Amino acid sequence: MKLWGIDLGGTKIEGVVLEPSTSEVLYRERVPTEGNLGYEHVLNQILKLVTKLKEQSGESPTKIGIGTPGSIDPSTGLLKGCNSTHLNDRPFLTDVKKLLGTEVAVANDANCFALAETHMGIVHEVSPQAKVVFGIIMGTGVGGGLIVNGQAIQGRNGIAGEWGHNFLDDSGGKCYCGKTGCVETILSGPALEKYYHSISGEKLPLREIIGQKTTNPNAKATYDRLIQFFGLAVSTIVNMIDPEAIVIGGGVGNIDGIYTDGFESLKKQVFNPSCHTLVLKPKLGDSAGVFGTAYL
Repeated sequence: MKLWGIDLGGTKIEGVVLEPSTSEVLYRERVPTEGNLGYEHVLNQILKLVTKLKEQSGESPTKIGIGTPGSIDPSTGLLKGCNSTHLNDRPFLTDVKKLLGTEVAVANDANCFALAETHMGIVHEVSPQAKVVFGIIMGTGVGGGLIVNGQAIQGRNGIAGEWGHNFLDDSGGKCYCGKTGCVETILSGPALEKYYHSISGEKLPLREIIGQKTTNPNAKATYDRLIQFFGLAVSTIVNMIDPEAIVIGGGVGNIDGIYTDGFESLKKQVFNPSCHTLVLKPKLGDSAGVFGTAYL
């Protein structure tokens, strides 16, 4: 049985059909999301995409995995937490199953990222026997996905892995979620840029800030803040679930120092004399999301 997956993004919807024994990409297609045209239109775009994949493959799926910007609330069946707000508070899973006429599994984009890197990415390459993997997204926002024995864990409330909204430090200020000092308010790209601006009076993209860390004291302070709080925030993950591997995606995850200085910071914070957790750069790039949906 082939693995079918769909990644529902803000601007595009991408679909893939994989060969399960080799993870070979057999078919891949995309259509525009066009979310401005409303919820029903987005559902029909998904149907259009699946129809294209059926035509290309000459097959029909029995199950499809779909990655979304948010997650399904188990108590209501409604989609929540989507930055594509037209999807929120909608019975997305029920509607898409009815429309496609097949079984559907839904998970958020962080879970799909973690699944892909576990099954066919960097974790599969360096630690294929890993039973517990945590996937981190550090970019515009901060999120996470938990994989146990190759399966994405959703949780009773549908929020497993959402470490980005754990409390980290009051200095992060107010979070969009309504709380104060969330991990996201300190470790996201915009949060680090905001901190740099607050101490320098200058607005720069994070890439340039980090590039100046050896010559610009304010850039060094921003980098040090990232490293200090990365170790503190990730130590809570290690202390709670002690994963064999943590893989980091998103723009902030491209900063090389996270894997050296950040790891040293983590070692100081964990409840153990040493830390053997693998902290890894992803291998699949922007393809991770859609590949991960197939493994749902």
